[in-house]
Amino acid sequence: MSLVVRNLSKGFGDNQIIHDYSFEVTRNAITIVLGESGSGKTTLLRMINHLETVDTGSIELDEAILVKDGQYQPASMIKNYQQKISLVFQDYQLFPHLTVMENLLLAPLSNKYDQLENLFVRANALLVQMGLDGKENAKPSQLSGGQKQRVAIARAMMMNPSLLCFDEPTSALDDRTVSKVAELILQLKEQGIMILIITHDRTLVELLSEHAKVIESSSFI
Repeated sequence: MSLVVRNLSKGFGDNQIIHDYSFEVTRNAITIVLGESGSGKTTLLRMINHLETVDTGSIELDEAILVKDGQYQPASMIKNYQQKISLVFQDYQLFPHLTVMENLLLAPLSNKYDQLENLFVRANALLVQMGLDGKENAKPSQLSGGQKQRVAIARAMMMNPSLLCFDEPTSALDDRTVSKVAELILQLKEQGIMILIITHDRTLVELLSEHAKVIESSSFI
C-alpha cells in the first residue's frame, strides 16, 4: 500500500509552484511537508485530493490511478481513488447545523458506504477513540477548537481511508492541544494508516520527527 507521486508539475501563469517532483508515502508511515505559506505545499495536497488539477505527472494510491502522465483517468477509476483518501481540512469544515453524529454519518450515507446501523457503530467507536464520547448530539458551536479537530478526524476516518491527509492540523491550537493531536496521529499510524501532513508548525514536526519523514517544500522546485 502506498501513495506514489511521480514527476509532478504545477504552475499558475509564469509562477512555477512545483517542478518534476516525486515522492512516496507507504503503509504505517507519516510524511510531513514543511514550509511557509506560498511554498506550494497546499497546492500539492489539493492535487493529491483531486481539488486542483496537475499540469504534468502521475498520482497513484494503492494501484488506483488518479492521473497518469498528466492525463486523468476515467470517472470509475477516479472514484475508486477518492474512496481510498480522506482530508482533514484546516478549518475543519464541519456542518454547523448538524450534530457531531450527523456530521460523521453524512458522507458515508450519501455514498452508500454501509448500512446505517453499521455506520452508527463505527461512528460511536471513533468518537470513543477520539475522546469525544458523550458529544454525539453536540453542535460544532458547542465544541472547543481541539474537539472540532477530533470530530473532523473522526469524520475523515468514517470512510476507512488508506491515506489520511491533514491540512495545517494545528494552526489554531494551543501547545497542549498540539501535543494531543500529535499523539492521535501516532495512534492512527499504528493502525496501518498512511498519514500525509502539510504544516508550517515546527512544534508539531518536533513531536513527530522520530516517526516521520519530513520534506521541505523548498525541494519542490
